Amino acid sequence: MVALAEIQRRLTLQSMEIGSNTTAIRSLDWDRDRFDIEFGLQNGTTYNSFLIQSQQTALVDTSHEKFRQLYLDMLQGLIYPEQLNYLIISHTEPDHSGLVKDLLALAPQVTVVGSKVAIQFLENWVHKPFKKQIVKNGDRLDLGNGHILEFVIAPNLHWPDTIFTYDTKTQILYTCDAFGMHYCDDHIFDEDLDLIEEDFRYYYDCLMGPNARSVLSAIKRMNELPEITTIATGHGPLLHHHVTELVNRYRQWSQEQAKAETTVAVFYVSDYGFSDRLSQAIAYGITKTGVAVEMMDLKSADLQDVKELVSIAAGLVIGTPPIIGSVAANAQTAINTILAAAKAKQSIGVFESGSGDSESVYPLLSKFRDLGLNPAFAPILVKETPEETTYKLCEEAGTDLGQWLSRERSIKQIKALDNNLEKALGRLSSGLYILTTHQGHLSSAMLASWVTQASFKPLGVTVAVARDRAIESLLHIGDRFVLNVLEEGNYQSLMKHFLKRFPPGADRFEGVRTYPATNGSPILADALAYMECEVTKRIECGDHWLIYSTVSAGRVSKPDTPPAIHHRQVGNHY
Repeated sequence: MVALAEIQRRLTLQSMEIGSNTTAIRSLDWDRDRFDIEFGLQNGTTYNSFLIQSQQTALVDTSHEKFRQLYLDMLQGLIYPEQLNYLIISHTEPDHSGLVKDLLALAPQVTVVGSKVAIQFLENWVHKPFKKQIVKNGDRLDLGNGHILEFVIAPNLHWPDTIFTYDTKTQILYTCDAFGMHYCDDHIFDEDLDLIEEDFRYYYDCLMGPNARSVLSAIKRMNELPEITTIATGHGPLLHHHVTELVNRYRQWSQEQAKAETTVAVFYVSDYGFSDRLSQAIAYGITKTGVAVEMMDLKSADLQDVKELVSIAAGLVIGTPPIIGSVAANAQTAINTILAAAKAKQSIGVFESGSGDSESVYPLLSKFRDLGLNPAFAPILVKETPEETTYKLCEEAGTDLGQWLSRERSIKQIKALDNNLEKALGRLSSGLYILTTHQGHLSSAMLASWVTQASFKPLGVTVAVARDRAIESLLHIGDRFVLNVLEEGNYQSLMKHFLKRFPPGADRFEGVRTYPATNGSPILADALAYMECEVTKRIECGDHWLIYSTVSAGRVSKPDTPPAIHHRQVGNHY
């Protein structure tokens, strides 16, 4: 194993043989705290690249451009550039293909291998001829000595141009984003499942969950391959010790999503403005409500597929396409197909892609309103580079859409519970609390009643948080919050304020007196007591997450005053 010196924000490189004639080159980004759709990272990330040296030599993916010199130096220490025969592009997202131009300059003889969509993108990006080979599902490439590479088309995981690559000699499957996680440490493999499973699930929820049907299609194609002993991912540790377990988790989670009664179609334009990132954040918000999402790239979408997707969708979300260029023509044709297939009473949401030459959001929305579609959220306007507040607004807009579309299902579930049982559950009394948190430019809060002390050593509490709460995505392991205890006889105004429905992106604390805790979260000035907490574990409990947190500090403002007690009438809804 080789590790190079740190530079700037702890950027290091690591290489290790992972199979016969096969070397992993891992770019370790220790301090990165956001990733492409602007969800927070607790443990940094890695960008993984792989070198297969046989009678012919292939490189699977490159790295992020921030690693340019480190990566190219290490690569040239492993192989002379003129010996490289193939560069396999799993997909063209910049964190994996950011050094393609540099590699083509060093090794102009190399043949670039990828899906048709990937090659088309690279041609428009590189702006000079290069050798290329377009591959389809089942195509093979023989490197000699038993290293026969078989390609698996896996679109929308999570870009439309994704392919997997399987080496029959080493039984390694290279999957780029799929089955990965944003987790950075020196361990190349997944030895400790407990250590990584939170990040594995979070990564799935953010990136793969909105493409659940595509995940299932990819797993079906994987099952047609011989034995897979290692999954070489594009981010985080490689899967070797728990391959079957973690693939089965992907299958289970995706099956749950695919069984959803309601589907939303999310249309975007990849590589245009911030369309793909914004659409991913909206999709994540939708999936939190149990509503399925199908994402489709307007740049490369088949018009028949567009028509079929619109016909089954209860809701449509569209990012504004460009109005000039070849992409504009393809995207506008797709938009016209959507308009022709759309049905009255479908829900519609539109967002700007954040590029100066995009179609205006208001005329686009008006076209759908004229057809009888119902706006699900206010148009999302992007006038400058999106910040974390913009992505949070998108997530909340998606959640609002999902909650609206699933309202009838929720009512049926409430009515389905036995009358005696719902009254018995309602006799479980609880306190009244307001959970508040602050991260970067984001602040959020929720009224909570399912709270209990859970341990003495360490001092710990649990809070049950509904999966579709806006605050849920700010309560992952390592996140901090304040638990404010409300006062008996003096809680109505605070309860009323935090019970109301806030529009996406709204300030939850407007008109409420607060001051900052040591951990930065707001303390409510009118609370009876508060505790500063840090999330250490999350347990999935049906439609809620059980958040276990350690308590580091606290204070009571009125020692002789009792806390508020909440008595419900029924136990099947709030």
